[in-house]
Amino acid sequence: MKDRKSLRACWDFAFGTNAAKFCSDRGARREHSLSYVTEEQRRSEQNLARAARSVKSQQALNTKTVNIFLGLLILLGACQTQQDSIKPVRQSITESVYASGVIVSENQYQVFAAVSGIIDEVFADEGAAVDKGSPLLSIAHDAQQLMADNAELSAVFNALSLNRGKLDEARSFAELMKSQLENDSSLLERQKRLWAQNIGSKLELEQRALAFEHSKNNYTSAQEKLEELERQLDYLSKQARNNLLISNENTDDYLVKSKIKGKVFQMNLTEGEMATPQTPLAIIGNDEKYLLEMQIDEYDIVAIQLGMPVLVVLNSYRDSVFNAVVSKINPIMNVQSKTFTVEAEFTRPPSVLYPNISFEANVVISTKEDALLVPRNYVLNDSIVVNEAGKRLIVKTGLKDYQMVEIRSGIDANEALILPGQ
Repeated sequence: MKDRKSLRACWDFAFGTNAAKFCSDRGARREHSLSYVTEEQRRSEQNLARAARSVKSQQALNTKTVNIFLGLLILLGACQTQQDSIKPVRQSITESVYASGVIVSENQYQVFAAVSGIIDEVFADEGAAVDKGSPLLSIAHDAQQLMADNAELSAVFNALSLNRGKLDEARSFAELMKSQLENDSSLLERQKRLWAQNIGSKLELEQRALAFEHSKNNYTSAQEKLEELERQLDYLSKQARNNLLISNENTDDYLVKSKIKGKVFQMNLTEGEMATPQTPLAIIGNDEKYLLEMQIDEYDIVAIQLGMPVLVVLNSYRDSVFNAVVSKINPIMNVQSKTFTVEAEFTRPPSVLYPNISFEANVVISTKEDALLVPRNYVLNDSIVVNEAGKRLIVKTGLKDYQMVEIRSGIDANEALILPGQ
């Protein structure tokens, strides 16, 4: 019993001490937690205050930037207005038409074969000089050669000179029938005279008449056969000669020749390759004279005339300008490119030229000195300008180039102009 009371006293003492300590520690922790929350709120309020001040500063900066930008726009607009106000100037102007094209040699053409076949031999290389009729290449034609030989044999067989015997025989027979007819005719006349004298019988007279008619028919038949034989032999002879000529022409087609005196600029095929009538075999031209072949737009072709000067810049001579003259205007338009082909000749050609060199050119339509000029974008519809006061003025225009236009009447050199629509 005494031990139980001692144990309880010890328990109470221990429990009471720990409870007090627990309460004391809990209160301390609560005070610490409250102080931490207060510190966090203070920091949050400071951050919000700084953010608000930053937003106000940014708004002020944006407002200032907008004001500066508007000021610059106004300033630029004022400067632009001043720049667009111009006055006409007096200087020379040249109206021209732009063209482009390539160099071609005189009489330049593509060589084609009239027949198909394997190329047997090439006689002229690229760069070789050729005369008119010079062979360029040959095409294998063994079968055609046999046909030509047969045609020659037929021509010989049917020649009139070798058939004179048939004609002579037919003529002799016709002459014989003629003699027989003349003889029977005289006998018939004699028998008629005797019958008139009551000499002879009627049967003899009828026999003489019948013999005469028979001789007459024989002679007519012999004469017709002679004429038919002559026509037949003449026909066969001419037909054989024509077949021989055709065969020779066909044989010549297998030997491709040059049509002009010049140079072989390009040879497209070699021995053993297949040639067809659709395949260009070579390009030949006169290497002593070159032409400018240029394309002119359909909108400008009506202004082009023979003899007009042309200023040319060749891609192979970029730092030089050459003079030429319009020499030919092809009168039909290319419907695909909507252009006309115009040729020009150099007044003084470069020392070295080759076909297909490209170039750009300007065909000079007209030139005028001391003309009153304004930029083309200051003229509306080629007839209206706007002065500095905004008033539209009617003007008459003249020559034009790519930048300027001539004013012939309507304003003078002192009239200040602005862009239309400003």
